[in-house]
Amino acid sequence: MKQFEFDSIDGGKINLGEFDGNPILITNTASNCGFTKQYNELQKLHDDFSDAGLVVLAVPSEDFFQEFSENQKVKEFCEVNFSLTIPMTTITSVKGRKAHPLYKWLASEHNFRPAWNFNKILFNGAGDFVGSFGAFTSPNSKKIRTKIKELLQK
Repeated sequence: MKQFEFDSIDGGKINLGEFDGNPILITNTASNCGFTKQYNELQKLHDDFSDAGLVVLAVPSEDFFQEFSENQKVKEFCEVNFSLTIPMTTITSVKGRKAHPLYKWLASEHNFRPAWNFNKILFNGAGDFVGSFGAFTSPNSKKIRTKIKELLQK
């Protein structure tokens, strides 16, 4: 997992290898989805656990037809509506032939394919796939928070 990198919505790259030793929660997101309010919860996870080492990464995707077509609109929407400060990629494909290499790897190695927006993927500090959580599982659910706490204690 550490070999993958994304284009940052702020410019530059987000290299997952830079987070070596840190658990990472990656979520494919969309600005015009019924689950979009989960951005607040992703930000809360970041606020609560980033000092302990958790990395929360948002991956905007238009694969489910609920994202703006321009990166700048996504960035502005998230800043204005959610005061989002978590790292965010540019609009990225997460399924099918055009999927980002991380998502192709997840499909082939872990049989994981996002079924909808706001599917969450958790990796431990060594970069190992720990599990996935669907759109209906809140980022602040006891299930996710407990798993994150376990990973941060290792």
